[in-house]
Amino acid sequence: MAKLILTNEVAGLGSAGDVVEVKNGYARNYLVPQGFAVAWSRGGEKQVEQIRAARQARAIHDRDDAVALKNALEAAKVRLAVKAGSEGRLFGSVKTADVAAAVEAAGVGAIDKRKVHITTPIKSVGEHEATVRLHDDVTAVITLQVVAAK
Repeated sequence: MAKLILTNEVAGLGSAGDVVEVKNGYARNYLVPQGFAVAWSRGGEKQVEQIRAARQARAIHDRDDAVALKNALEAAKVRLAVKAGSEGRLFGSVKTADVAAAVEAAGVGAIDKRKVHITTPIKSVGEHEATVRLHDDVTAVITLQVVAAK
């Protein structure tokens, strides 16, 4: 087992500044090369505090702001135009970055693509849902209207 300090949020593992233990291969082959984590050391406590401070600066500070953004996201109909075939199947699938860009284009606000979670791959036109984690205890469900690009 490898002990690491997360530098970014990793779904199912933790958020930036957390100290986690993972299997050696996961650490060596994925987390460290992608820049999601660094090796833990005794001097890493200062680094943990700096990472947590930076995370707090980037995060939505006020829970009320997060709730207001949640209400705006859930009320808005986000339209996403993508390339599709004649039967409504997409060429590829909708990514989290596409969802974040569509939300910003809809005028609701800017969200981080790493906070967007798509439960089932979106590979066809129609209405789909995605969740956005805005705050530690505030999660919004976005309704996406996926349409074929003309």
